[in-house]
Amino acid sequence: MTTPLPPGLLASAVVAASSANLGPGFDSIGLALSLYDEIIVETTDFGLVVEVDGEGAGQLALGAEHLVVQAVQRGLRAAGVNAPGLVVRCHNAIPHSRGLGSSAAAVVGGLAAVNGLVTQAGSTPLSETELIQLSSEFEGHPDNAAAAVLGGAVVSWIDSSCDPPGFGAVPLRLHPDIHFFPAIPEERSLTAETRVLLPAQVSHYDARFNVSRAALLVVALAERPDLLMTATEDVLHQPQRVPGMPASAELMRLLRRCGVAAVLSGAGPAVIALSTESELPAEALEYGAANGFAVSELKAGDGVRWTSGVTVPS
Repeated sequence: MTTPLPPGLLASAVVAASSANLGPGFDSIGLALSLYDEIIVETTDFGLVVEVDGEGAGQLALGAEHLVVQAVQRGLRAAGVNAPGLVVRCHNAIPHSRGLGSSAAAVVGGLAAVNGLVTQAGSTPLSETELIQLSSEFEGHPDNAAAAVLGGAVVSWIDSSCDPPGFGAVPLRLHPDIHFFPAIPEERSLTAETRVLLPAQVSHYDARFNVSRAALLVVALAERPDLLMTATEDVLHQPQRVPGMPASAELMRLLRRCGVAAVLSGAGPAVIALSTESELPAEALEYGAANGFAVSELKAGDGVRWTSGVTVPS
């Protein structure tokens, strides 16, 4: 049995974009970025209304299949409550299908908004651990989701001995001298489409190479940013993905030739550069502008924030 929530409850959540992998940290290292979506959820007597503005407006489904709605419903079940009706409003700034964690943000934001609803009904909100677990179940890996929940950089893992698998994450301290420069193209790419390009098996040499670089990446991010170039080398997923996104591949190679640690952001096609310099080389910026990339500097993002609103007048 679940307890129905009364109509007129209002809650919101603000959730950050994220970049996963950062080169060798495949499905395990994530970074929240200071670009945010806002989700507002209101309980009603019946029905479902979904409104979207900003990124995805006019393109996303406006029904029960909307990812935020699915996350809200999952969060309500986890909290032991239900809502006879919902109004879900999404104010989106995170680009979709570019490798910046828009789907993870949708799920984490929807789950966090549930916390704002259930606290008004006297129920216990979902913990950070539960938010990471539930949101990671949607994607099958915890890197983007954990970064969106905790903020900053995270190291995450999967415990496959559980059924369903368990997901965990811990925050990683970031060195204050590191600047983050996402380069976001106009073209899109779906993670599901690029993941099928990855081989089912890899050699011991490639596995050993990536294990060493992922371990070094943790050190570089926290203490030794001078090691970022070496620490962001990868052989497990980027070489297999870049043939389908030649402009991203060339921008990444150009930045690295200029001595800037650059990697695909998640599955791409966005590229993210990590540098101790406050600006990127002019040559790279010129190439990005000529090939449709929007390049800016973002800070490490905050963890998801949720608030409870007041009762909406009838």
